[in-house]
Amino acid sequence: MATSSAGAISAADTYSLGSARAEALLEAARALGPVLRERSAQCRAERKVPAATIADFHDAGFFKMLQPEQWGGYAMDPQVFYCVGLEIARHCMSSAWVLGVVAVHNWQLAVFDDRAAADVWGDDPSVLISSSYAPVGKVTPVEGGYRLSGRWSFSSGSEHCQWAFLGAVVPTADAPFDMMNYRTFLVPASDYAIVDNWDVVGLQGTGSHDVVVDDVFVPEHRTHRSIDGYHCDNPGNAVNDAPLYRLPFMQVFVRAVCTASLGALQGSLDDFVEVAKTRRIGPNIMSADPAVRRLAAEVKASIEEMKLTMLRNFDAMMACTRAGEPIPVEDRVRYRYDSAVVADRCLELSGRMLKAAGSGGIRLGSELLARHLDILASQAHVANNSLPFADNMGGVLFGEENHDYAI
Repeated sequence: MATSSAGAISAADTYSLGSARAEALLEAARALGPVLRERSAQCRAERKVPAATIADFHDAGFFKMLQPEQWGGYAMDPQVFYCVGLEIARHCMSSAWVLGVVAVHNWQLAVFDDRAAADVWGDDPSVLISSSYAPVGKVTPVEGGYRLSGRWSFSSGSEHCQWAFLGAVVPTADAPFDMMNYRTFLVPASDYAIVDNWDVVGLQGTGSHDVVVDDVFVPEHRTHRSIDGYHCDNPGNAVNDAPLYRLPFMQVFVRAVCTASLGALQGSLDDFVEVAKTRRIGPNIMSADPAVRRLAAEVKASIEEMKLTMLRNFDAMMACTRAGEPIPVEDRVRYRYDSAVVADRCLELSGRMLKAAGSGGIRLGSELLARHLDILASQAHVANNSLPFADNMGGVLFGEENHDYAI
């Protein structure tokens, strides 16, 4: 197995990726590290991932990791995808965030009716999809599909994409708004407008602008029912029947937004160590302070613990899907909480390092501060709000029924 560069988040530290292609992808992510760090200021200033970085991701094959083989993808285990994301986030969290939430859509498209994949990739399998899953769309059922209108926020990487996944609830006579009738609608760029309004204190480079749709037709085959994703029995499984595509949708998606925080925390630790090697507190070097040493050790151990938890959970889920067995609901509830709590833990540890670094940490240009604000911004994503998932998990532990179908 390849040896990682010093300080890198590598599966080689604690985990086997198991294939030459996986190791090549991880090595490509490591190799991009210096240029991503160099572009990070540009990424923040322009409020989008540079086109050159998206091109680098294409060239490295990162967008193919979860894409079906019939469309030129690699159909790799999700563990590979997340290990690559961890390494990218170590250098630029915004770039890792966009890679995560855009590349994961190539997995979701595989569980749509295969005609949807043909619509998107028929002429060019490198076409990308952005998303905004909030159930804010107005839907009117019509013959052959639906009329869709609405305005969605937080569509990360939208300027680099030619299609969008948008969330809405299909009304029925008995239930005008029932999340059991939630669907994802697939819409081409010609049917929506991007509103440039991404003005934030962290994750500036994600370019998570609003998307507006005004009464467009979406055919039935370009929709995906959330309940099908929960049951792991989707229209696309008629064609894409590999174990990878039998995973619950939300289990795959939510790791794309917690992974970036975890990788960024490693980047913060790298920076903290470098600061501590040179900063003096009175006559002493900061790195000689026992409290600083203990903090660095705690952060490193916490990173490894969270990383291994995420990988272990996917090992268990993939083992079930390979065996053709359902993933136990009580396990899915725990996996969902394990993911959501990552952002909380990363923010707390990042804040402690920022405080320990002293007054220099709050100056503009401080990488510790910039990463801390990126991790803070990640908590705004609903998937990283751990409270409802903790409540659901606690209820299940006390013998109640699971009430969350986004697991």
